[in-house]
Amino acid sequence: MTQQAAGLLARLTAAWAARRQAAAGPDPADAGIDPRLAGCADRVCTAAEAVARIQPGDHVFVGSACATPRALVAALEALRPTPADVELVHFLTDHAVAHDAEGQPLTRFRHRSFFVGQDMRSAVRRGLADYVPISLARVPELIAIGRVRVDVALIQVSMPDDFGYVSLGISVDVIPAALKRARLVIAEVNPAMPRSMGDSMLHVGEIDHLVPIDTPVIEYQHPTQPGPVVESIARYIGSIIDDGSTLQIGMGRFSNEALKYLSDRRDLAIHSDVITDAIIPLLEKGILTGKRKSNQPGKIVCSFAMGSRRLYELIDGNPLFSFQPIEAVCDAWTVSRQHKMVSVTQAFSVDLSGQVCADQFGGDFYGGLAAQSEFLQGASRSPGGKAVICLASTDAEGQVSRIRAVLPAGEGATIARSDVHYVITEYGIAHLFGKSIRERAIALIQIAHPEHRPALFEQAQQLGYLPAEQKLRNLRAYAVEEERQVMLKDRRELLLRPAGAADGDAVRELFHRMPERDVYTRFFRKIRGLSIADVQRLCNVNGETEVAVVAVTGSREDPQVVAHALYVLDPSTNLAETAFIVHPDWQGSGLGSQLQQQLALHARAAGVRGFVAEILPTNEQMIRLARQGSSEVSTEQMDGTVRVTTLF
Repeated sequence: MTQQAAGLLARLTAAWAARRQAAAGPDPADAGIDPRLAGCADRVCTAAEAVARIQPGDHVFVGSACATPRALVAALEALRPTPADVELVHFLTDHAVAHDAEGQPLTRFRHRSFFVGQDMRSAVRRGLADYVPISLARVPELIAIGRVRVDVALIQVSMPDDFGYVSLGISVDVIPAALKRARLVIAEVNPAMPRSMGDSMLHVGEIDHLVPIDTPVIEYQHPTQPGPVVESIARYIGSIIDDGSTLQIGMGRFSNEALKYLSDRRDLAIHSDVITDAIIPLLEKGILTGKRKSNQPGKIVCSFAMGSRRLYELIDGNPLFSFQPIEAVCDAWTVSRQHKMVSVTQAFSVDLSGQVCADQFGGDFYGGLAAQSEFLQGASRSPGGKAVICLASTDAEGQVSRIRAVLPAGEGATIARSDVHYVITEYGIAHLFGKSIRERAIALIQIAHPEHRPALFEQAQQLGYLPAEQKLRNLRAYAVEEERQVMLKDRRELLLRPAGAADGDAVRELFHRMPERDVYTRFFRKIRGLSIADVQRLCNVNGETEVAVVAVTGSREDPQVVAHALYVLDPSTNLAETAFIVHPDWQGSGLGSQLQQQLALHARAAGVRGFVAEILPTNEQMIRLARQGSSEVSTEQMDGTVRVTTLF
């Protein structure tokens, strides 16, 4: 090549490069744009520039929870002049509404919210925001058909990957539905946002404006340390969760605390609308394996996360986590397919018929429905599943019972009485599903605060829920620590636990399965049935001078009482008289000895001096049982009976 030709080629190459540079615009790096956004530099702008595109009358969706796009919302609030008739639509937000020093909301716009969190409480109370009481799982459907209007979507995403895809990060929830309807999509792009796996990817081509930010992702923790009430409820919740269960934990402090009491379980799984830091210890201990999940085994399935940086680091790029739209996670049929699905809902009040208020207390709205109705229905239909309602027995000051005779005005029924299964307070567990109003009232009064039980009992009788013969005897908390799983000589297993007034019908069933001979040896008379008074003597005991234990088999939802044991203390002698009923199919298995030991454990702890049993002379088996467990035994013949006294 001649020197002249080489010069011409160099000039042509330089001209071509100049034209290409002119077509491409200025170098993004020269404009201070992150190289990872170079491929879409024409859409990168400031928050103020982006929100200036919002028009009067627009309905603006705001991204959720710890992915709330704070910079975009602040820029929108700062717009002057303020676009008229703009409505902000959102689920759960963090600092979407500013507040002054007195806690009063500062916003120039109307808000439509599906959840009344701390961010929205005062705005709802002052009429600046509308609360929509609807299951979050139904919101995408309403957005799709235009019933909930979305014109603009403000979201927060991760940085794009090499293929131009960003991740919705720790909040997927209803965002995909909002993006499909929005004519304008504006995204904060945050390098701190984790790239979550699952159905959380979005191509930058679907975003109209990209606003770079570089701030830590919002972190969340429950505001107060758990007290004795929270710990007691958490223990009760933990006590009914079996190995292999799939858990929906929600945001409630009771359910999150309950995970601390599952360290001895195996092969638990998560299928939940939200996950929190509470799952981390179970992950580290190898308890969350998901091996027994029926749907997406091995995966932690959720729709959004609220937690610490530690949780977010676990989520980042981790295929163990599968983030999906809320309607996919919370579909009741999908939930029902999970193995031993456990759903826990935190409520504000429950009435004696079983109606539950979960989003209102004393006329003020708190929280929301989220997707609890779908989870409760799904869990109740899951093989071995459990649908749980939990609440403190009183308000924070202890003055007002949260278990009501009837729900008052200002506390709407968010969960129908027909859908309620377990109800848990710090005083015990009630199972309501399939139970009558009478049975529900008895069970719920038993787990109310002792100071409020007499008033509830009187109100229940006035409402006709309880018969006049019913008495209120037990004012103690259910002693879950006295539950004991035992294996008998024939290798059958059952549960020994304290009896309560709610066991009356089951004990009556046991009575009618006893041969006449056994009935006579137990009651010393021929009787054909048990009156209300008889049943109360057996089950409705005070737990101090009267103690009763039942042996049950089957599920907690449908227990079969196969044995009953009772002691009644004589304060003048400090000796307790004992009596037993054992189903014929369970006699000779060592069950009587187990019941005797259970009663003795309680009696010794209570300072009882010993046991007395009056037995018919022909009942040699019970005489032998009464003599067990003590080296100091005396036997004397009475008028037609044998009196056996054993001292501890």
